[in-house]
Formats: sequence, C-alpha cells, structure tokens
Amino acid sequence: MDYVRPKREVRHSLVMSDSRPLEDTGVAWASLSRAATIGIFLLAFGTFLYFGRAILLPILSAIVVATTLAPLVKFGRRRGVSSWITALLIVFLCLGVLSLAMTAMAGPVSEWIGRAPEIWASIKQKFAVLEQPFAAARQLQTAVFGESSTAGTSAGVGLPSVVLPVVAFVTPAAGELLLFFGTLIFCLGGQFELRTRLVSLFAEREAKLRFLKIMNDIEKNLAGYVAIVTMINIALGVVVAIGAFLLGLPNPAIFGVLAALLNYVPYVGPAIMVVVLFGVGLVTFPSLSHALIAPLGLIALTTAEGHFITPTLVGRHVTLNPLLIFIALAFWTWMWGPLGAFLAAPLSIVGLVVFNHLFPHEDIRLPD
Repeated sequence: MDYVRPKREVRHSLVMSDSRPLEDTGVAWASLSRAATIGIFLLAFGTFLYFGRAILLPILSAIVVATTLAPLVKFGRRRGVSSWITALLIVFLCLGVLSLAMTAMAGPVSEWIGRAPEIWASIKQKFAVLEQPFAAARQLQTAVFGESSTAGTSAGVGLPSVVLPVVAFVTPAAGELLLFFGTLIFCLGGQFELRTRLVSLFAEREAKLRFLKIMNDIEKNLAGYVAIVTMINIALGVVVAIGAFLLGLPNPAIFGVLAALLNYVPYVGPAIMVVVLFGVGLVTFPSLSHALIAPLGLIALTTAEGHFITPTLVGRHVTLNPLLIFIALAFWTWMWGPLGAFLAAPLSIVGLVVFNHLFPHEDIRLPD
C-alpha cells in the first residue's frame, strides 16, 4: 500500500511548467490595476455607445460610408471636380437608388400584407402534420409548469400584428436619416480640410505621418473590401433572382435584391433570406417538400460563396478572422440592432488597421 499510494498521487498531480513564485508581486498588482482600468473604460464606453445610439449610429454609419467612398472624391478632385459637387452627386445617387428600391418593393409588400389572413391560413394548413407533436408538447408543458395564461391567446395572433412591429423596428426614423445624409455630405465634401485640421493636432512629425498612414490604409482596405463584396453580392442576387424565376416564385427580382442586400451581413443575412424563401414557398407551392427547394438551394449557394469565393477574393486584400467577425457581429447587433450588423465587418477592418499600426506584428516563438 505504501508503494501504490505515491504512484497514485503522482498520476493525479498537476503538471506545472514553472512553479517558482513571483520575484516581485508589485508587477502582478500593477498589471491587474491596468487591466481593471481598461475594463472600467470599456464598460463606460459600451454604456456610452448603447445609450447614445440614436445620434452615434447615423453619424458613425455616415463616417464609415464616407471613408469607403473617399477614393471617388479623390478621383473627381484629380479631374478638377470640386469635392462638394462629387459629394452631392453621390448623396443624390444614393437617395435615388433608395427611392427606386422602396418604390419597387412597395407594391409586392402591400400585396403580401393585404393577403396576410390567407397566407396565415395556408401556412397553418401546410403544418397540419405537426399538430400532434405540438399538442403533445403543450400537454407536457401544462403537466410540468401548469396552465399558462397566454396559452389561449398565442394561437389567435394574426400575421398583421407581427408584421407591423417588425416594420416599425426596421424602418429608421426620419431624423436619423436626415442626420446620416447630412453627415455624409459634410464628410465627403470637407474630408481634406478635416484631415488637415486633425493632422495639425499632432505635435511630432512621426505622429502626423502615422496618422496619415492609418487613414490611407483604412480607406484602401475599406474600399477594396466593399467593392469586392458588392460585386459578389450582385452576382449572388442575380443567381437568386434567376433561381426564383425558374422555381416559379412571385416577384423574383425582389428576392434577388433582398439576397444581395442581406448578404452584406455575415451569417445573419443569409439566415433571414432562407426564412423568407421558406415562408414564401409555403404559400406558393402545394407541398412542404417543394417549399424547401429554394431555401436549400440558397444554403448551398451561400455556403459555397462564404467558404470558397469570398475568402479567395477578399483574402488578397483584407484577412479577416472568422471568429473576430462572428464576435463583432454579435456585439454590434446586440448594441445597435440590424444596422449594427451591417457595420460589424467595416468596423472590424478599421479596428484591425489601427491595431496593426499601433502594435506592429512581431514573430514570437511560443514554447512547445
């Protein structure tokens, strides 16, 4: 027994690579204090972002868009066109595209909302095969948790009562739109004067050069990323529109535009498009299996695009860690909602550029 017990203790002991105590505990406490200070700052900054979203979201969105479109303003200035004229042309073009998109979607959306009772009845009929499993689940819930006060009211909720809050949530306020386009005009038209004033705030020449390099790299990376992703999304929208037409879905062009726009939001956008196609397929096609063709086709298409096409093209310009994008998407969606999801990838690019300039990459050999 005396021989077996030490062997067992050695087998269950912790493996320590370096168990020596710290020579100076003051260094550890200093590191903890700095970490606590940074944590307090991040909490305060997050609170500021959350409660100031009504003003910060349109302003920051306009700054990101203006930085992305800055090469167009520079191109016009080299051709002798004033920055303000180029800015006004860009804003008017954006407003025109937005008006055309809203006009094109107003008719189909109004028609679908008017047919809401018919659509809801058709969906209930398609899912009649699942009534027994749902009834069994409700009986189990009643047996475990007791009778719920909302059990009898959930089945009577109509589709319009769900659509209206969603539309009210997604549609931005007129004031925020005005703030966005106003900031966009001033950022595009006065970017050179603003950059000159910001450079003058730095005292040392090295700091000025570093700031200019950071701004130029942000513009270059954002413009390259948005241009490539836009071309990919346009191609994806064309393929989705053609597929919707071949499958017999109503208004196939609308589905192509939605697929192209929603694909700017990684993960979440394609998932929303899958749900939309599945819901429309339930109403359009007679069987549940037929309604699954379009969503499954979109899943296969976006999987190929997300894992092969986009990494191959975008990776040549900007290398984005999928985990970083996923965390940024979750954070900005929680912070600012759907528009925050659109800004997740551009803000990640800005953060990576600034971080790589302030903390240059060094090859560090980790222990085996």
